[in-house]
Amino acid sequence: MSVSSTPSYQGHRYPAEVISHCVWRYFHFPLSFREVEELMLERGVIVSYETIRRWCAKFGQVYANALRRRRPRPGDKWYLDEVFIKINGELKYLWRAVDADGTVLDILVQNRRDTTAARRFFRTLLKKTCSVPRAVVTDKLRSYGAAHREVMPSVEHRSHKGLNNRAENSHQPTRQRERAMKGFRSVGGAQRFLSAFSGISPHFRPHRHQMTASDHRAEMTIRFAIWEQITGVAGLSAAA
Repeated sequence: MSVSSTPSYQGHRYPAEVISHCVWRYFHFPLSFREVEELMLERGVIVSYETIRRWCAKFGQVYANALRRRRPRPGDKWYLDEVFIKINGELKYLWRAVDADGTVLDILVQNRRDTTAARRFFRTLLKKTCSVPRAVVTDKLRSYGAAHREVMPSVEHRSHKGLNNRAENSHQPTRQRERAMKGFRSVGGAQRFLSAFSGISPHFRPHRHQMTASDHRAEMTIRFAIWEQITGVAGLSAAA
């Protein structure tokens, strides 16, 4: 899908406004599919939670990708971190990279936190962003150093406990959502959800503490307008 194109809703009997609104609710707020179903019922829209689940699976990543394409080029300093998550009772690791502004560059769920895992994350990160940073900041995990020397040796590597607080803080919304969902059931399901979640949720979470109330409302108005553009709702409204 190109930057100017919008998702196709062909074959769906519900309008794009309803579909995009359900996807927005699910990925922005700590709600279950059944809770989104109830909220839509309160608005007079009868739709099953299974239908909402299919919409989120089909359109969540599409919307997230469109939002990412509209973001400015990432900063030249990247912060990397990894935390454990439990998936179906087993310990896995969520790798995350953000830039100096806290923008999520990529996330990757992996079984380990060794050199092979770090190497894979570096490579997918470079491929996803299509750019090379000036410096990467990590914690003291030795696997980062080995992978860094192999994948991006020309990039400055700063390794120090506490320097990568931006990446650590970026995990908090994921932790909140993980608790609300009572964990993830599979690695693939966690990767799919978190990939869409990390693209959609931050769009509606500007740095509120740095803004006045009026500035925050103005910023949110702009972000909702962008959401309508990338979901195709704005074009439908203009046509009407």
